[in-house]
Amino acid sequence: MLSTEKLADLRLQLLAEKAEVEEHLKQNDHFGYERGFWHESMGELSSYDNHPADEGTELFERGKDNALLEHYKIQLNNIDKALAAMENGTYGKCEVCGKDIPIERLEALPNTTYCLEHSPDQVTSHIRPIEEGVLLPPWGKFDMDKKDEDVAFDAEDSWQAVAEWGTSETPSDLASSMDHYNDMYIESEENIGYVEDFENFVGNDMYGKNITVYPNMQHEQYEDALDEEGTMTSFGDLPAFEHDPYVEDDE
Repeated sequence: MLSTEKLADLRLQLLAEKAEVEEHLKQNDHFGYERGFWHESMGELSSYDNHPADEGTELFERGKDNALLEHYKIQLNNIDKALAAMENGTYGKCEVCGKDIPIERLEALPNTTYCLEHSPDQVTSHIRPIEEGVLLPPWGKFDMDKKDEDVAFDAEDSWQAVAEWGTSETPSDLASSMDHYNDMYIESEENIGYVEDFENFVGNDMYGKNITVYPNMQHEQYEDALDEEGTMTSFGDLPAFEHDPYVEDDE
């Protein structure tokens, strides 16, 4: 049984702890959770013009705020339960088994209403974020590059479209040297909007006929590369009868 003096001392500790937690919440404005939208806590109206890295930082900070707010709420709830137990005369006894809680435990943790054996805090959660099931490195289940005959706009293409506008990487972060900072992202040399180089300057009509070459910068680069290699095409020299159709029509 707790003495009257010890019970009064523990009550003062609980009241002081409650006042301290409430003051922390007041000073931190409840971590911005009383606002209408989380952007308001950052002074932003939208994510549209923010860099993805900045958005990631804010998301991390928001998750930390959420954890701290939840911690404070649990602490206040435990304090209120302990004070209520003092009022009804059950303080110092475990809620589950009804045995006396050791005085040493109450002195170290006055807001507890459980003995060590039945404390709910000893349960470790093994629940993992659902995103881990789909967002696997490097592009999760949305990387289509290694799938046969698939040229769809996948997760890697989405990243590259954003990375074109700049990243935090430096030349030393990449295996190959880059000529321009706008190319400071993975596979920046990859063709955008087409697969083979010649697809950017060769066209035909809706029936696959009337093949036409449209001279442009990519065409000049393609010709220069072939001249440097000393070949007629990117897949080797054409046969002597190159004036004939390279692929015969089905009879």
